[in-house]
Amino acid sequence: MAKRRSIEVDGFKHGAQPIPAASRIGNIIMTGGVHGLDPQSGKLPDDVDSQAALMFANLARILDAAGATLDDVVKMTVWVKVPEARAAVNREWLAAFPDPQSRPARHTLQNDHLAANMLVQCDAFAVIDA
Repeated sequence: MAKRRSIEVDGFKHGAQPIPAASRIGNIIMTGGVHGLDPQSGKLPDDVDSQAALMFANLARILDAAGATLDDVVKMTVWVKVPEARAAVNREWLAAFPDPQSRPARHTLQNDHLAANMLVQCDAFAVIDA
């Protein structure tokens, strides 16, 4: 059996690219880029609030498929197309991680080259109990 395992979830893809949603080796999980794709329609909504909510929902689904939860996340990197998107990300961040004593590290960067109407994207690093 392979040491590394690709993680896929229904309704989440990186377009036609041959990239899994995440990869797991042992108790370590690293996602690829996670964005606000609506798993029902297969489309990105045009508004940042919906994209941020779906980004966190997709992250939770991907982690679940890998055997983890948001509680296992130790670091996230978030890219925003416009600085104003931080407010939507922060609302979802606080809902996902309400305990100020137990939040992952985070780095937020502006990337005005996110594809099409994508306004937010993240990746996450998680560690689960061995």
